Amino acid sequence: MSNKKKTTVLIFYFIIFYALWAVMELIVRDSIDSTFKNAVVTEFVKEGVIKNLLWTLPAIALIKYFKDDMYISLKEMISTKVNVLKYLPVFIIFTIFLLCNSFVLNGKIAISENFGMDDIIIFIFVGLTEEMVFRGWLLNATIRDDKKWQAVLINSLMFLVIHFPIWIHDGIFITSFTSFGFVTILILSIIFSWSFIKSRNILVPIALHTYWDLLVSIFS
Repeated sequence: MSNKKKTTVLIFYFIIFYALWAVMELIVRDSIDSTFKNAVVTEFVKEGVIKNLLWTLPAIALIKYFKDDMYISLKEMISTKVNVLKYLPVFIIFTIFLLCNSFVLNGKIAISENFGMDDIIIFIFVGLTEEMVFRGWLLNATIRDDKKWQAVLINSLMFLVIHFPIWIHDGIFITSFTSFGFVTILILSIIFSWSFIKSRNILVPIALHTYWDLLVSIFS
């Protein structure tokens, strides 16, 4: 009965969550941008306030509600000790990849002229909100010892789909596929999921996600 209830909640959560976020990205985002003229305030409202209300808080509430049926409990995922050196190679690979990508695209490695406080606001909250939902809640609620990779791959597809509304809004939906940019999203999701499963600590994928977004903002 517990599994049936969780499955029902997951289905309804999936539908409501994606619908609300599509409305946010396709309609509400522009209204916020036009209301708050300051870029830092705008990003804080979107990423720090709205995204935490729609993403982080419901995810934490559901993790606590289904605490007896989670792969990793909320307490464990924030208190498990982590050997940071085990994940250092991933940070190094991220750095090398994005530096090389910047060099290929620009002919040199240069810091983006548009990098500012609004970007800092974004990467501070994006890692937290997205990892709590996709790894802390969705992956955590569906993973089983005998079907880890199945859960990881499904989770990666869900993580990809959540990017569709903003891609549509920005007019890059088609190019994100023709340029194979979507593959990066899938690979990153697998890396974040793997780090969560191995470390049993949500702070690891949050740190990796935040670091990736930081480098993308600096060297884009």
